[in-house]
Amino acid sequence: MKKILILLTLLAGFSALDAARFYGEPPDEHHPWAVHDMNRPQPPLVVPGDEYGDPPSDAIVLFEGKQSQENWKHLRPDDKRKNDWIFTDDYMQAVRGSGYIATKEEFGDCQLHVEWAAPEEVQGSGQGRGNSGVFLLNGMVEVQVLDNYRNPTYPDGSAGSVYGVMPPAANALRAPGEWQSYDIIFRRPIVRDGEVLDSGRLTVLVNGVVVQDSTPLEGGGGHKTRQDLDRVFPEKGSLRLQDHGNPVRFRNIWYRPLRPRPLDGGTDGRLSVEATMNKRTEIAASIRKDAQSMEGVDKALRLLESIVYLENKEARADANQLIQAYLEEFAVASADDAESYRGKMLELDRAFHYLKKYQFIDGDNKLLKKVDKICKEQGWKKR
Repeated sequence: MKKILILLTLLAGFSALDAARFYGEPPDEHHPWAVHDMNRPQPPLVVPGDEYGDPPSDAIVLFEGKQSQENWKHLRPDDKRKNDWIFTDDYMQAVRGSGYIATKEEFGDCQLHVEWAAPEEVQGSGQGRGNSGVFLLNGMVEVQVLDNYRNPTYPDGSAGSVYGVMPPAANALRAPGEWQSYDIIFRRPIVRDGEVLDSGRLTVLVNGVVVQDSTPLEGGGGHKTRQDLDRVFPEKGSLRLQDHGNPVRFRNIWYRPLRPRPLDGGTDGRLSVEATMNKRTEIAASIRKDAQSMEGVDKALRLLESIVYLENKEARADANQLIQAYLEEFAVASADDAESYRGKMLELDRAFHYLKKYQFIDGDNKLLKKVDKICKEQGWKKR
């Protein structure tokens, strides 16, 4: 039974590959790819961690033990720093007077995982208990770290808040001394020439519970003040952890870069007209280049596929010539040999009807009519 299921899965995969050409809606002025486009790059393979919170195969690990100390630097000068952060095989810990610590690595839009723990022995209250912060992009955006387990404080300064901007949707903390996990999806604000093109967004899960859901950043927030989106945010910056006078511990820190948005040159999603046309031109050229390694109908189909992205008279003429030669070959084939033409002829039929449907050719196209007639006369498709 298992072998049968595997075979059916493989056959379904082949069907999907066959159907992807001349299948979904073609590119338009804002989308360079067709719907269900097999010319689109396949997603990269990422092997997930063995357990929740473990770094996947493409993660950049920032802390996994004492040896990770080389990934970090103190921001407070040596002559003004009273203490250093503690690094052990199990955690790194803030020490009063040590100041902020930052990664040497700089990154921008990311998936970030951080685990932290406030002291088991409860001292202080409100903002004075287990206080620290996860600061992105050189400190411009803060996700608050605070032991507010049964410890009320101002909501936009609670654990999991975008500090000074948005309270968490829930208090999902475990008890003091237990390890807490933050999973953060960060998209930086994009401001160019004083115009806000994207306000940026932050999604945060605390211990697996969504507490920020694509929260607009509104400038990043701050202590007792708001910040407008009138600053230029860098494309990349360091991750910073805060010494707020409390011995908060951190472990298992890693990130994954996110794929670029269209504003950053990405080609997935809704693009500008100019970016779409540039990408369609690139795709069409790549398909035509690929066609040069083919012969006969396969080459013709690939050339016809290229004009879906960008019209090219030479590619169209070459395809028509190859198809005409194929039809002439079929015309003199014996009845016994006719069946061997079935697969390619049906591919041509589907291609021509697709091109007709989306107005790349008109309904009076001679090759379309010839192929359609052959397929019907041979009983290869339903009338």
